[in-house]
Amino acid sequence: MQGFSKGFTYFICAVSAMGGLLFGYDWVVIGGAKPFYELYFGIADSPLLQGVAMTTALVGCLMGAMVAGAAADKYGRKPLLMLSAVLFTVSAIGTGLFNDFTLFNIARFVGGVGIGVASALAPMYIAEVSPAAIRGRMVSLNQMTIVLGILSAQVVNMLLARDTTVAESQAWNLEWGWRWMFWAETLPAALFLVMSFFIPESPVFLRLKDANESHRTEREGGLKELFQKKYGKVVLLGLVIAVFQQWCGTNVIFNYAQEIFVGAGFDVNGMFINIVITGIANVAFTFVALYTIEKWGRRTLILIGAGGLGLIYLILGTCYFLQMTGVMMVVLVVAAISVYAMTLGPVTWTLLAEVFPHRVRGIAMATCTFALWVGCCTLTFSFPSMNAALGSSGTFWIYSGICICAFIFLMRNCPETKGKSLEELEKELIKSE
Repeated sequence: MQGFSKGFTYFICAVSAMGGLLFGYDWVVIGGAKPFYELYFGIADSPLLQGVAMTTALVGCLMGAMVAGAAADKYGRKPLLMLSAVLFTVSAIGTGLFNDFTLFNIARFVGGVGIGVASALAPMYIAEVSPAAIRGRMVSLNQMTIVLGILSAQVVNMLLARDTTVAESQAWNLEWGWRWMFWAETLPAALFLVMSFFIPESPVFLRLKDANESHRTEREGGLKELFQKKYGKVVLLGLVIAVFQQWCGTNVIFNYAQEIFVGAGFDVNGMFINIVITGIANVAFTFVALYTIEKWGRRTLILIGAGGLGLIYLILGTCYFLQMTGVMMVVLVVAAISVYAMTLGPVTWTLLAEVFPHRVRGIAMATCTFALWVGCCTLTFSFPSMNAALGSSGTFWIYSGICICAFIFLMRNCPETKGKSLEELEKELIKSE
């Protein structure tokens, strides 16, 4: 148990996973606020500025992920988790407070840095404090809090958004509604900051820090060492898994729910209801993942995810091509979210936290998380153009093709890691030169 009691292990994993809750909320809240702040800032007719508003936080994610690994190896995991809590709090207050579009984006960028740091550090920290028998379930707890954060943002957005057909309600939406959507994050962000004072530093980091000089040199492995030949296969696997989690296409449903559901024939009120439905499915099937990840294994689940999404997107693209609307489209979207939630969502973070040796784990997690956010940024930025040029049918057919290609790669290269200690995995996966 890494020196911790079972109950205390659950506690510190839960606190660390609160970073995932804020990650999920901050990431998705902008989707519900989008129709209103665009009108407030006068960018409703400017696709370029709309794209800027949607991707500013993602750029922050890239920056946060880029510095998280080296900083965590130098200063420890705990201080970086505390820093992410501060960044979330500042961003939540500032995003809703500012009346200037530039300052709005700066606040979003700050929150993005918090997401980048938390997404890199939380699963790694949890993996390092958890025993092998429950490590997958504990790391999946991080994904559970992410989806709870997503659902919370969706519910808050729905409750705060008033009837857009009533002038008085629309005035509320434009002046205050979108602000409170962001401000609602302040409470959990402050709670995360307070609770982070009560968690210990990672035992893995402390062992390396207190070791002799040769071990301290080992702890400082950087990018140059990470890309040595002996790590080549596992680094490629980590990068592919990280980017694929985004380019499987599921996350455009969260970021561009308005376009997807309006394209499927729903009005704005119907859009918000359907968004909450997808959020509930997301949470429900993440619970399924908590129980299947230790029984079925990581490899089985990630293959189910790649193959299942490839098939669903093929059908969804065909339905868009045939101009189908209504309930059938919602069913397919919910099916895609459900498959993702029990497979690629939690398994990606679990595998990334497991497959790298302790010598380069910090920089490897940061590198793969950076790649993940590059994937998210390019996915988010490219979807409007792809959707305009190819239509929803062509766009989802492309995502289907990506999923099929990933299935083939993972079938050949993804190992099973369940039930093995991090030390055992290191011996199996890393070949000496």
